[in-house]
Amino acid sequence: MTRPAMLSQIELQQLVGSGDIDTVVVAFTDMQGRLVGKRVAAQHFLDEVAGHGAECCSYLLAVDVEMNTVPGYPIADWGTGYGDLVLRPDFATLRRIPWLPGTAHVLADARWPDGSQVAVSPRQILTAQLARLAERGLVAYAATELEFLVFDDSYRQAWAAGYRGLTAATDYNADYGLVAGARLEPLLRDIRLGMAGAGMRCEGVKGECHTGQQEITFRYEEALVACDNHSVYKSGAKEIADQHGKSLTFMAKFDEREGNSCHVHLSLRSADGEAVFADPAAPHGMSGLFRSFLAGQLATLAELTLCYAPNINSYKRFVGGSFAPTVIGWGLDNRTCALRVIGGGDSLRVECRVPGGDVNPYLAVAALIAAGLHGIDNDLELPDPVDGDAYRAGLPQLPTTLAEAAAAFAESAVARKAFGDDVVEHYLHGARVEMDAFNTAVTDWERVRGFERF
Repeated sequence: MTRPAMLSQIELQQLVGSGDIDTVVVAFTDMQGRLVGKRVAAQHFLDEVAGHGAECCSYLLAVDVEMNTVPGYPIADWGTGYGDLVLRPDFATLRRIPWLPGTAHVLADARWPDGSQVAVSPRQILTAQLARLAERGLVAYAATELEFLVFDDSYRQAWAAGYRGLTAATDYNADYGLVAGARLEPLLRDIRLGMAGAGMRCEGVKGECHTGQQEITFRYEEALVACDNHSVYKSGAKEIADQHGKSLTFMAKFDEREGNSCHVHLSLRSADGEAVFADPAAPHGMSGLFRSFLAGQLATLAELTLCYAPNINSYKRFVGGSFAPTVIGWGLDNRTCALRVIGGGDSLRVECRVPGGDVNPYLAVAALIAAGLHGIDNDLELPDPVDGDAYRAGLPQLPTTLAEAAAAFAESAVARKAFGDDVVEHYLHGARVEMDAFNTAVTDWERVRGFERF
């Protein structure tokens, strides 16, 4: 289905000719889930980039969060000379960006100069799993629910303060609260309208538990579109907040209070649109295919957690009784479970509650699909749902640290079969880089506890 705010190449040509569009952002999502790329003069985009792509350094898929060059990535290091990638625009993603005047935006696929695909690129990892589904006549639909914290400080003020002493945009728990949310409405409204103008179908906004915490949700889409939209939204929300003199963070855990989640909803349909998860005659209305798909996700939850929780900070969010999961279990509309089955009939779906706001959506959805296909291919049996408090059910624990998750990922036969050894080793190396950086850092916590008292 065509979304009204999306642009065709012909429409872009017309807008460039009339002077309404003068800049095209060509972007792709890096390992950390961030949009990176170039701003290109619109006429140059039409003349050159549209047909041939835009070059960028291969190190964009081989750096740490600080954009430091990191040794040990086979695709890019000093020994390879840090050559180019080519960003080939996917014109199905071409859209206007209302919060940036005169700007259009297109997402790109990373390719090598010979035209071959860059297997470790997050978008390519997902498209490979979608192709596996297509071989079985199946199509994935997804939605991501990103939570974030809003501060009255600008990004530059927050940076200068070392992110200490920031002023939250609300003063108390305003979960579903409308009065406190109204204080943020100028910003939230601009985000919602901006995203609608960029081709997304916004459902609504609600306050969450933490001070300044909000969640804006969007209607489900085919999985690749949902992840593309997630990336544009996450980057755009920061840009719009910056224009308001505020800042917001999607960190999984900013402080000791509630973290930012990113629940991922996933369902499958047949190629002709039939909802294959539903069977009214079966227990809980779940088809045999859904039960096997969910069983695969449950069986691989620990070994694929790295795809859902990719950072040191991700694991600070897993606290019992916090609505963030700690154990491996599934339930029917049960928010204490890692996997929550909700909806009914055509809307029946699984919600994975493991990811935080720092997740790379392409990797998370790719992992959920790979896990589900493992369940289908091996006809795995689904255990009974958790009835009641999963935190107290004596179930196996999710990994509690990045190191534990990385070790499980390294041993995952499912990951290596689905993604390939090169992809697994690439993201394992990224995890090890983060662990090494953290293990050599001296934190405020250590200074407070040790400066005088040790």
